[in-house]
Amino acid sequence: METALSMALGIALSAAAGFRVFVPLLALSIAGYTDIVHLTPGFAWIGTIPSMIAFGTATIAEVAAYYVPWVDNALDTIAAPAAVIAGTVISASVITDLPPLVRWSLALMGGGGIAGILQGATAFLRLKSSTLTAGLGNPALATMELGGSVITVIMGILVPAIAAGVMALLAIGVFLVARRLLFRRPARGANAA
Repeated sequence: METALSMALGIALSAAAGFRVFVPLLALSIAGYTDIVHLTPGFAWIGTIPSMIAFGTATIAEVAAYYVPWVDNALDTIAAPAAVIAGTVISASVITDLPPLVRWSLALMGGGGIAGILQGATAFLRLKSSTLTAGLGNPALATMELGGSVITVIMGILVPAIAAGVMALLAIGVFLVARRLLFRRPARGANAA
C-alpha cells in the first residue's frame, strides 16, 4: 500500500511540474525537510535547507517570468524538457520499496510523461493566447497555471491517490484532444473544387 501511495504522490507532484516546474520541487523540499514526505535515500538532498533556498529562488523567478508577455513563450522552449526531467526526478525521489530499474522506469514513463503532456498543453494554450490576444491574455493564463500547480501539490500531499487519478484523467483528456486536433481529417467535399 505504501508503494502505491508513493507512486500516486509522484504522479501528482509530477503533474504539478507540468504547470510550473519549480513549485512542486519547492513543496517536495519543504515536505521532505519537515518529514511530511519520505524521500528515497538517494534523494535526501531535496529535503535540505540549501535545496529549499535554491528551489524557492527558482520558483520566484519562474513565476515572475511567466507574467512577462513573450518571455513566457520563450520559457516554454526550455520548460518542456525541464518539466519532464523534474517530473522524473520528483517521482523517483518519492517512489519507495522498488528496485532502481523499476523505480526509474515508472518515474520516467509516469512522472516524466504526465509532466511533459501537461507542459505541452500549457505551452499550446499560451501560444494560442499570444496569437489571439497579442500576449495580453497570458498573465491570466499564468495565474491559472500557478493555481493549478499549487492546488495539485496540496492535493498530492494530502490525498495522493485522488490527485493522481484526477491528473491522469486530465492528461488522458489533453492527449485525446491533441490527437484529434493534430490528426483531424478534412471534411468531405472540402477538397472538391
